[in-house]
Amino acid sequence: MRPSGSPDFSLSYWKGETPANPAETSAHKTLKLIESMKHTVTLIPGDGIGPEVSEAVQKIIAAAGVQIEWEPTAARGDLERRGVDFMQSGVVESIRKSGVALKGPLATGVASGPPSINVGLRKALDLYANVRPVKNLPGVQSRFQDVDMVLIRENTEDLYAGLEHEVVPGVVESLKIITERASTRIARFAFEYARKWKRKRVHGIHKANIMKMSDGLFLSSIRKVAAEYPEIEYKELIIDNACMQMVLNPRQYDMLLLTNLYGDIMSDLAAGLVGGLGVVPSANIGEKVAIFEAVHGTAPDIAGKGIANPTALLMSAMMMLVYLGEDEAAGKIEAGLHKVYREGKSLTRDLGGSATTHDFTDAVIRSLDS
Repeated sequence: MRPSGSPDFSLSYWKGETPANPAETSAHKTLKLIESMKHTVTLIPGDGIGPEVSEAVQKIIAAAGVQIEWEPTAARGDLERRGVDFMQSGVVESIRKSGVALKGPLATGVASGPPSINVGLRKALDLYANVRPVKNLPGVQSRFQDVDMVLIRENTEDLYAGLEHEVVPGVVESLKIITERASTRIARFAFEYARKWKRKRVHGIHKANIMKMSDGLFLSSIRKVAAEYPEIEYKELIIDNACMQMVLNPRQYDMLLLTNLYGDIMSDLAAGLVGGLGVVPSANIGEKVAIFEAVHGTAPDIAGKGIANPTALLMSAMMMLVYLGEDEAAGKIEAGLHKVYREGKSLTRDLGGSATTHDFTDAVIRSLDS
């Protein structure tokens, strides 16, 4: 049984306060039994270290007792060698059918090459909401502790619409697209998220002092929605000031609501305050489907060496399990992951340890029942 991906999607163990559980009636127990049945999930292993961390996550999920029938996509390199475009290989159809996907990192060329597959999937499947919880992991050294924020990013338009052309040789124009419909939709998603999980404050991030029409429309759309949620404090910050404030005191933020480009930049900035992209999850949510992904790079320099850290993809998979109704398994994995990090004996090299991917995976699995 899978949620529709409506704006009330959330990640229970990142929200800060656990809502009351429904009464344990016979009907509720039956529903939980149905939810624990086998799920079908599209698996996009990704490039570089992607296949290694994907395999690790699959093992941990299986050890937690969740039944998943994985539908793996073909390796992009193999497809490209055969002259097949990844986006035309059936991956979109697979995700539409399964309703949910877990995705490892995919490489994107800089200043040349084909369009980003990450952006292409979001546009093709209308995955309009990017959800990026950012919170400290126990034992991970960072400049700040007690960071607990959620960034909600509009995922379908802005400069990432990819509408650019050469006006004359040497002059390129890129169009920033902001619509009232998309801005209102993402604002409602954010405020519904805040209301359901008792988040207290939402910051709208903008540059409307300069881009008065585009970012101005984004802000006016948010303000109309915010008025319907009087119990949630709404504030606004200009993007450059918001970045400065984040590195000065990230604890002042509870939830941030951003356009596509600003959301991409600030979510990475926020991740850097708690240990980097290797220790934060990400989800892309639409009305009917969702993709949960690691947003770190493909790390080709360590691919195949067995030393990659699967934490980011594992945490994204924990979000996926909540989406699938497998809250108990998600909590179990989280507790095991936290135990491994608190003990600090099986950490990978990126976090100062010497464990291999296999060592780390086995340590998490051992911790599931301890």
